[in-house]
Amino acid sequence: MASLKELKGRIVSVKSTQKITKAKKMVAAAKLRKAQAAAEAARPYAERLEGVVASLASKVGASDSAPKLLSGTGKSDTHLLVVLNSDRGLAGAFNSNIVKAARDKALELQAQGKKVLFYLVGRKGRPVIARLFPGQIIEQYETTGIRDIGFEQASDISAKVMELYEAGAFDVAHLFYSKFRSALLQIATGQQMIPVPPPADVPTSSGAAVEYEPDEEAILADLLPRNVTIQIFKGLLENAASEQGASMTAMDNATRNAGDLINKLTIVYNRTRQAAITTELIEIIAGAEAL
Repeated sequence: MASLKELKGRIVSVKSTQKITKAKKMVAAAKLRKAQAAAEAARPYAERLEGVVASLASKVGASDSAPKLLSGTGKSDTHLLVVLNSDRGLAGAFNSNIVKAARDKALELQAQGKKVLFYLVGRKGRPVIARLFPGQIIEQYETTGIRDIGFEQASDISAKVMELYEAGAFDVAHLFYSKFRSALLQIATGQQMIPVPPPADVPTSSGAAVEYEPDEEAILADLLPRNVTIQIFKGLLENAASEQGASMTAMDNATRNAGDLINKLTIVYNRTRQAAITTELIEIIAGAEAL
């Protein structure tokens, strides 16, 4: 059985940990409000733009003159998985769920005979993916030191993705991130970015006439790269909110668990102390009787 000194030291240690987890919970809660507002504000524009581009894909995607970002390369041999993670831990299963979704997709594609490559954003997903898919990480975007990741970073990432696409490094690109629902629920999500998939509710054989003003090439040349950037930007904002929500929940659970442990240790400490006092009294009485 542990001594009174050891039990007291353990209680002090757990109380210190509880103070830290409680403080981290409060910090995450404060950051969550800002991150959630940003994610929710970006959704309507990103979803509407995605819908417009998808609708165009269903109408002109098969045309010989359609841009590669819209129509694709004509094959799907090589897939690029853009995986958005964070640089920090203490957020429950936030990072591992995103990596798991990407891993499952990669294994599915490889089972179909496809080549899979990875573009990683953030540090947390790299060790697992590097171990499971050695030599398949072709790009790593470091976010260390970036306090609030935003549109500038999304532009840098999308520019590199499109550069790889134009160079023929891959045929299809998928984006993986965590979609924020609430502080208790974040959903690991994967979606195809390149080429733009046609919407499920619009038949690809639609004969609707599409008129472009001022010019088809000019509009698509601006719209398609913008769509890639916006989808990545949305993923980054969703991730930021999801990370803070997961962190707040994890720290709340850790604080509660620390409180339960403190109560249990206190009970053991009091019982051990009482037993020690009782033993001491018995020894004193026995010594007195011997006299």
